[in-house]
Amino acid sequence: MQMAQDWLDYELIDTGNGEKLERWGDIILRRPDPQIIWPLKSEHADWKQADGHYHRSSSGGGQWTYKRSLPERWNISYGPLKFHIKPTSFKHTGLFPEQAVNWSWMMNKIREANRPIRVLNLFAYTGGATVAAASAGADVCHVDAAKGMVQWAKENAELSGLGSAPVRYITDDVFKFVQREERRGRQYEAIIMDPPSYGRGPNGETWKLEENLFPFLESCMGILSDKPLFVLVNSYTTGLSPTVLNNLLNLSIRRKFGGKLDCGEIGLPITRSGMTLPCGIYGRWESED
Repeated sequence: MQMAQDWLDYELIDTGNGEKLERWGDIILRRPDPQIIWPLKSEHADWKQADGHYHRSSSGGGQWTYKRSLPERWNISYGPLKFHIKPTSFKHTGLFPEQAVNWSWMMNKIREANRPIRVLNLFAYTGGATVAAASAGADVCHVDAAKGMVQWAKENAELSGLGSAPVRYITDDVFKFVQREERRGRQYEAIIMDPPSYGRGPNGETWKLEENLFPFLESCMGILSDKPLFVLVNSYTTGLSPTVLNNLLNLSIRRKFGGKLDCGEIGLPITRSGMTLPCGIYGRWESED
């Protein structure tokens, strides 16, 4: 388990009964989480006084209710990295704080490489990894199919003082983009990806992680440079184990390039109980030299 425990502006205060209580800066939010199947020992007053509470609907989706008027968005920091936070209609806030443990790892890898590093961030969302990689000095290509998320990523980079950093922002289908990059002969020293469990493309194409992840990893090898630095795969797919991810990376990236593999869970410390909330899995491949 890799723990994201260096936050100052974020805190997982408490968990139980399918919900989590979090501090984002000075704003407290209460949100559902399917991993939290344990009971809440005691609902302290701060649960009822949360500034925002996302309620799931029995028919799907849900909505926020607020104790007080909140800003449309606000900012939090992780070291030198800064991010806009905004409660969305699908319960998220635009940031997955558990990923900070991966940001720190990749920033160290990039800084210690002592050579130019080009990073491709696929399924890049609001750009947490993009901002981290650019902050460490990498050239970054940020790719996501959602135009709004790409714009949010640009704003996060500007907020972090990286508005003029060498980052390409691409709104595109990641699978087609990778194929075009290979035809163009473009290569990268590092690839980051957070593929969905299921997705549908603009022309009716379907993506099922259990069917498509391995061939996609193999296609990505065509755009890795002859001296790759790392490949990072994140997954929130229920039922996908770190061992499965280890096997996929072993049969694709490691078979071609050698190197080292580290696969496991990422999590967040829960302040009140001292327990850990599991928040998905990671697979890290890195070169030996």
